[in-house]
Amino acid sequence: MPRYGRYFGIPTCCRRGGCLTGPSHTGIELRGFLSYVKQNPAGGLYQVFGYKGKQVRDNIHSHDVARFVEQFVAAPRRADVYNLGGGPQNSCSIVEAFGRVENITGKPMAWTYVDKAHEGDHIWYVSNLEKLQCHYPRWSISKSLDDIFVEIVSAWEGRIQ
Repeated sequence: MPRYGRYFGIPTCCRRGGCLTGPSHTGIELRGFLSYVKQNPAGGLYQVFGYKGKQVRDNIHSHDVARFVEQFVAAPRRADVYNLGGGPQNSCSIVEAFGRVENITGKPMAWTYVDKAHEGDHIWYVSNLEKLQCHYPRWSISKSLDDIFVEIVSAWEGRIQ
């Protein structure tokens, strides 16, 4: 996309995302661990694959992604690449996610450990948002990790009832 923008002078950008999430996030067991904490309110079992559950991801709410798109449309640039994730303030590991969801629901997380990471997994991913925030200083994360967890748990509790 950036190359196309450079070649033809079209305002485009490429967004390298962190973990896009929100109350409608429907991740699967090996991908999207933040949404998969739905196992807690649903009473299911979560399998943790490798790294002792300490793999870290940054999480960005879909609302904040949409807010960036609005900022880009209002002041387009040509052929830029941006990291668009939750950054350090919206990062957590799987075991930290368990603690957060347990605090919200009051229920312990049922989980088992598989001592083998799934292929292609990485231990740590946190987006550096400096360039994006330099080019679009009116944009920032508006949904905290706590906000995200409350929305996800609330959405899953609503689906279960």
